[in-house]
Amino acid sequence: MKNNKDRYWDCLDQAMEASHGGRIEEALAWLEEALKANPGGAEAHNGRGEILWDEGRVEESLYEFERAIATDPKFGTAHLNRIELLVEEVGEFETALEACDDLLAGLPSRPRLDRPFQAELCYLKAKSLFYRDDLEGAVFLIRRATKSGGEQPTYSAFEGHVLFEMGAYAEARRVLERALACEPDSPHIVYSLGLVLERIVASGSEEFSTGAVAAARTGAEAAFERAHALDPLQFPIPVSVSTKFFEEAIAEALDNLPRSIREYVANVPILIEDFPTLDRVVGERLSPQLLGLFVGIPRTQAAATEQVPDLDQILLFKGNLEKICRDREELIEQIQITVRHEIGHYLGLDENDLERLGLA
Repeated sequence: MKNNKDRYWDCLDQAMEASHGGRIEEALAWLEEALKANPGGAEAHNGRGEILWDEGRVEESLYEFERAIATDPKFGTAHLNRIELLVEEVGEFETALEACDDLLAGLPSRPRLDRPFQAELCYLKAKSLFYRDDLEGAVFLIRRATKSGGEQPTYSAFEGHVLFEMGAYAEARRVLERALACEPDSPHIVYSLGLVLERIVASGSEEFSTGAVAAARTGAEAAFERAHALDPLQFPIPVSVSTKFFEEAIAEALDNLPRSIREYVANVPILIEDFPTLDRVVGERLSPQLLGLFVGIPRTQAAATEQVPDLDQILLFKGNLEKICRDREELIEQIQITVRHEIGHYLGLDENDLERLGLA
């Protein structure tokens, strides 16, 4: 008769086989059996956490990772899974940063801080900083991750994305091309490179020659087509409409506003641009993927300023709106949402006010 230790590992093997075969309930049942054989089995708790995460059961998943850490504080995989879940699913960036710093301290009671583990912690800390809009800190840490763990497509792809968000398009292009050389069939990296090349075309920067801009335009189109071929569901070919169609959709969005709101915004022009300018991205720290922007002083503050009201305006970024929509119907809906949102900023409303007035 097998002892509990052998039974535990046999159940884990069965759970892994069932999970790889897509038999989720069977895998969870085997992990329950494993925990009966060894109630303190960190690997079983971690395995349950990973499966539950894949199933979208985030709170249960977090609980399992924390149980795994409680039973074995030196189990590095569970620590990394917990931090990634906090960052990607829960939005607890401060908690994630504290956990990273705790592990990076290299305490004897924590997992051994070898170079691969250190690299992953730096990567996760970089992602936390990115979501808190500390882009420079994110770049610094992802480069530390690369230094510790070596050149990894995942690290390079993330660094390229952060540089893109900072408006450092030429540098982002170099980093993403390195990542793509290592992983040429990654639709995410291909698409990210397409975004960078597209912005090089649109930026008008003297940094890029006429020939480089022409090559970037061709490369961007090819990248979007390639990403679509690799993963058509996640990366559909962006919808493209005429300026006239876009203007008509804006007019419809305004017509759908309550009359009292229409009267307030009657003199606020809505302008169309393809993308945020490089000056705005770098100087005002705006995302190059921004959908819309209110420029001016909200009505609630206007009386206390000397700004001329005629300077108020709303910008809609046509290229970015087209990028996130699969067809014209989605685009019309997204234009409506963005117009309402930016008008809300003009009116100085918070999110509760926007929802109450039907502008959310």
